This record gives sequence, C-alpha cells and structure tokens, in this order.
Amino acid sequence: MNPQQNRPGFGRRATSAFTRLLVTLLILGLGGAVAFLLSQLNARTFTLAQENGQLVVMKGRLLPTGAAPYRPGDARLADAYAPLPTEGRDVSALLEQRFTERDELDRALFPVLEGLARPRVQSDDPAVLEKGLYFLRRAELLSGLTEEQRRTLETMKADVAFFQARQKLEQARRDVTEALTQLKIASESRNRNTQRANQMLSVVGPAAQALEKALRAVDASLAEAGSSPAPSGTGLPPPAPEGQQAAPPQGTGATPPPTTPPEGVRTSDSESQQRPQ
Repeated sequence: MNPQQNRPGFGRRATSAFTRLLVTLLILGLGGAVAFLLSQLNARTFTLAQENGQLVVMKGRLLPTGAAPYRPGDARLADAYAPLPTEGRDVSALLEQRFTERDELDRALFPVLEGLARPRVQSDDPAVLEKGLYFLRRAELLSGLTEEQRRTLETMKADVAFFQARQKLEQARRDVTEALTQLKIASESRNRNTQRANQMLSVVGPAAQALEKALRAVDASLAEAGSSPAPSGTGLPPPAPEGQQAAPPQGTGATPPPTTPPEGVRTSDSESQQRPQ
C-alpha cells in the first residue's frame, strides 16, 4: 500500500491551517477587546491613597491596571482634588473604595474637608480661620455633593460670613487709603493729570476719609466690647441721698400709698364733696 495515498490533500491542509489561524486571531481579538474595556474602565476609576500623611486622589491609567495621582488640567479642579492632610484621622475605609464616577468621589471627600474646616472656622485666630476658609473654598468646588452636604456647607459659610465681610472691609480701607495717597501725589506734581487728580480728591476725599474713620471706630468698639465685662443686669436704682426717700423701682406694678393732708390744712370743696360722708 502506498503511504502517500493516506496523506491529506493540499486543500484539506490549507483549510485546517486557515481554521487554526482564524481561531488564533479570534482569541487574540477577544483578548484585545477585553484588555481595551478593562483599560477604559480603569481610566475612569478613582481611588484614594495615603502618602506621607496626606490623602491623595488617584486616577486609573489607560491600562488594565495601575493608577497615578490625579492632576486635572483645570486649575480650579486641581485645587479641589489636591492632597489633603489626614491629621491623624482614620481614613482606612476610604482607601478600600473605588469610585467609577467623579460625583461619588466628591461625596466621599466632603466629610474629610468638613472635618478639616469646621474646627478652624470656629476659631478666633485669623490665621487658623483663613485656613478653614481655604478648605471651605475647596469644598465649594466639588460639584457632586448631595443636598444635605450642600446645606452643611452653606451653614459653615454663614458662620464665617462676618469674618469675611470684616476682612473685605479692612482690605477696602487699605485700598482706599493707598488710592488717596496716589491721588495726592498726582495732584501735587505738575503733569497732565493734576487737574483731574485734584477734582477726584475734592469729590472722593471726604467720603473716603469718612469711611476710614467709621471703620476705625467700628474696630475700636468691637475691641472694647470683647474686653469689657458683661453688665450685671440687676436693674436696681442707685441709692438715694441721705434724708430723701428712694424712688420705687419701675415696672413692679406697685402704687404709692395715698397722701393725707396734715392737720389744720383745709381741703378744697371738690375734695370734700367727693369724700364719703
């Protein structure tokens, strides 16, 4: 028997080779599709990592695995997602979470920012209060907060509204003082703006000086109010001089006793008619 007769034909061998090639390409294609989908999913995933006592936002790379610190191109977003100091807080629960949406990341970061801002905005130290305002501004940049978190944020902002207003008024006072100084320099020298500088000084100068005087008076009154002791609030009248009867306290509802004329003094006819017989 001729062994060449048992060998498959060329067409059959070509079909088998083509089938194996097609299966190989199909497997490679499916593997590539899976790797691409995993890369897309990982690129949209946010995680949190703790490095050097700071909570760092990580964003997945365009690979099936791996992440790098999140550095958005927008400067406002870069400030919002900058590393946060942990200050000894336990953030282990956050390190185990994965966030597929940035809104989820915002809602997870807000309690951390709240914990950093709240004790600082209640301080009377301007430097500490300014640091608390910094964390509040970062919390405002988070767009994915819940309604409850937004109400909490508005409450903390209201607590520091007075400090912010006072700070802006103080800055305005310094700016106005500097502007008046520049106008005075321009009015005292001979140049093309001398007349206009004198005109502005004559119009704006009195109002600016009144504003500066009012702000200084308010600062002085606030300083005195903070240092003076609270009034006792007893409401008792001062003691009367010797030989005089003390005035009755007001608001007690007591009526003074009726006065009777001394002996020998004759009453009027109207009084005698009204007196019962």
